Amino acid sequence: MRTRQEVLEYGLSFADTYVDTPFHDDNWVLIRYGKNKRAFAWTYEYEGTMRVNVKVDPQWRDFWRQAYKAVIPGYHQNKEHWNTIILDGTIPKAEVKRMIAESYDLIAAQA
Repeated sequence: MRTRQEVLEYGLSFADTYVDTPFHDDNWVLIRYGKNKRAFAWTYEYEGTMRVNVKVDPQWRDFWRQAYKAVIPGYHQNKEHWNTIILDGTIPKAEVKRMIAESYDLIAAQA
C-alpha cells in the first residue's frame, strides 16, 4: 500500500465511515468513524512520501515501531497512542491494513 487512494478505499470499507478534510490544508484527508466522529486514519504527504497516522494500543506501539523502520511515533499527535506509517513500500500491504483495522477498532470502541 503506497497511495492515499488505497488507504481511503480500505478505510471506507469499514462500517459507518466517511472522509473528512477539516483543515485549511488539502494535504490532510482523514477517515472518521460516524458514530463518534473520531478519525482513525489521517493521510498526508510529507517529505515526498504519503503517510497515514493510526491509533495504536500502547501495548503494540513499540512492537510496530521496532518491526518496521517506516513506523514512527505519530506526527502531530500523541506519541503514546498514535503511530505514523510511512507508505514507502517497505511494509507488507497486509500489515498496513492490520494497523488501520486496529485503529478503526480502537476508535469504534469509544463510541
